[in-house]
Amino acid sequence: MNQASILLVDDEYSLLELLQTVLHKEGFTSIDTAQTGEAALDACALKKYDLIVLDVMLPRRSGIEICPFIRQTTDAPVLFLSARTSDFDKLIGFAIGGDDYMTKPFNPMEVVARIRAQLRRYLSSSGQLSSGMFPIAPLHKPGKVFDYGRFKLDETAGELLVEEQAVSCPALVFQLLHFFCQNPNRLFSKNELYAKVWGEEAFSDDNTVMVHIHRIRERIEVDPSNPKFIVNVRGLGYKLIRAEQLVP
Repeated sequence: MNQASILLVDDEYSLLELLQTVLHKEGFTSIDTAQTGEAALDACALKKYDLIVLDVMLPRRSGIEICPFIRQTTDAPVLFLSARTSDFDKLIGFAIGGDDYMTKPFNPMEVVARIRAQLRRYLSSSGQLSSGMFPIAPLHKPGKVFDYGRFKLDETAGELLVEEQAVSCPALVFQLLHFFCQNPNRLFSKNELYAKVWGEEAFSDDNTVMVHIHRIRERIEVDPSNPKFIVNVRGLGYKLIRAEQLVP
């Protein structure tokens, strides 16, 4: 049913076997595994994956260490798995390029739910979502460029330009910025942003939204510590100052 290509990286063979079994039962057919960081990097060099499930505590080279190298070759979602539960560890995972973070032990079906959600967003934003995968409503009408002067967001090309230069933008960062561009000058709480963009209110995590806001600011702001575009209204939420121009 689903041809999305997934890489599972964990040093626990029993966990890999469990996830493979559950994913196969849910219709996923293209699944590779790796038990070390080096093997994961080799796999990513040889094949393009649509999603990577990455354990933090790998032998020799941890998931935290190899994630930046993975990010050099792909914008595919990275779902971290870890026995560490602190907010600091989660923030590190998001800051280095992770898109989601789950702590062990976990319900395998929740992992599947999160994998499905990440794939919907990634495959849709990259134009790879077909009727044979996960039918969803279109995220937007094609053909618009949101022009904010310093930066432009081309929703058809899935491209972010800052001072006319293309800037790498992971799927969730792009979709959050796109949502702001579609709703300029409108204030959203962190919970509202999570529900609208991540689409899974039950998994809401304030840190997730904050980290992705920061990742947007790093790309579009002259001074991310003193933002002019995406501003925070203390205690209420975030808004994007209205675009100067919308080109049809």
